[in-house]
Amino acid sequence: MTLSITSARPDPTMFDLPWAVPLEEWPADNLAALPRGISRHVVRFARHAGKVFAVKEIKADLASREYEMLRVLGKLDLPAVIPYAVVTGRVADDGRPLDACLVTRHLSFSLPYRALYSQSLRPDTASRLIDALAVLLVRLHLSGFWWGDVSLSNTLFRRDAGAFAAYLVDAETGELHRSLSDGQRGHDLEIARVNIAGELMDLQAGGFLEDHTDPVETATLIVARYNSLWDELTGVERFGTGDRWRVDERIRRLNALGFDVDELAMSTDLDGTSIQIQPKVVDAGHHSRRLLRLTGLDVEENQARRLLNDLDSYRAATDRLGDDEEQVAHDWLTRIYEPTVRAIPRELAGKLEAAEIFHELLEHRWYMSERAGHDTPLPEAIADYIATVLPAKPDERAILGVDTTAMPVLAVDRD
Repeated sequence: MTLSITSARPDPTMFDLPWAVPLEEWPADNLAALPRGISRHVVRFARHAGKVFAVKEIKADLASREYEMLRVLGKLDLPAVIPYAVVTGRVADDGRPLDACLVTRHLSFSLPYRALYSQSLRPDTASRLIDALAVLLVRLHLSGFWWGDVSLSNTLFRRDAGAFAAYLVDAETGELHRSLSDGQRGHDLEIARVNIAGELMDLQAGGFLEDHTDPVETATLIVARYNSLWDELTGVERFGTGDRWRVDERIRRLNALGFDVDELAMSTDLDGTSIQIQPKVVDAGHHSRRLLRLTGLDVEENQARRLLNDLDSYRAATDRLGDDEEQVAHDWLTRIYEPTVRAIPRELAGKLEAAEIFHELLEHRWYMSERAGHDTPLPEAIADYIATVLPAKPDERAILGVDTTAMPVLAVDRD
């Protein structure tokens, strides 16, 4: 057998990794101490050429299929890990054939749900994770992707202005169709409900779940959250011809949820007294696209919403409501956002993403102002946040020493 590496990004140095060694025996020098979830496969994080990769040992046909599926999801701009390479033809030093490896880029500042529960979290963490997973599942289903193994374990989470953004990790069982039937969507939802209930029971058994959280009831939330969002994004709405303003209202509601409408199907009944509308193409990322256009900042959706709110406040405070939006955004970026981010000491900069730090700082300033009874100057809030809040945060660029595989497991976890 001949070692073969298939990659969309040619990287001959990948041959330098110890592919002749079973993945679970890789030397520490090649590994990154990042938190891992529980997996049916051997998974390790490897450092190579200044980057961090997730390496999963799996059968060659499954590795190739998942690699191609992740590439397609990337082209569809769906939240998923980025595939880097498939390594086949591995042979151990003693001549034994070894399974292939799927290599993906590590998603910076992301954590598996078990690592999140190793930290001090707000009481509603479980429901916030399920909210994020429901949004992810709706986005995947709108694009015709049937997951087949929906779970918290198969998802990575990044903080998003007090909420979480979810990313698909494991596409091994996924299928891509032109569109999904109600039965296919319902099947994915049932898989999600059962898997999440088991995962939360595991956390409960280990004493990591909030006392008031019922695993079964919480897992059932994903069905309600999913159906509510799906109906808003795809539902048909009827109204009288005199209420045409409701077309704009529907679009504004979708924008508020973080979705753009590229196409809207409208029709009237036979006597022309009522109008029927239904979104035909809905794209996620309304606020993040607007912020990217105005400032060049590429952040999560809720972070973008918060930054845009601060931009609007800056515009009002400087009496520039009539000025060109792009120019005001440039001034806000150079005078408010960038100086704030640069004020964070280098040794604390890896605690959270810059946009998340900015969001937390705005929250901190608001609480300081409330206690003081007057507006707190931004430099004062920055100094207090750096001194009293940020040092206690876990380092989410790379949380060292968190071995989530050591947390108790009762149900079958999948990575």
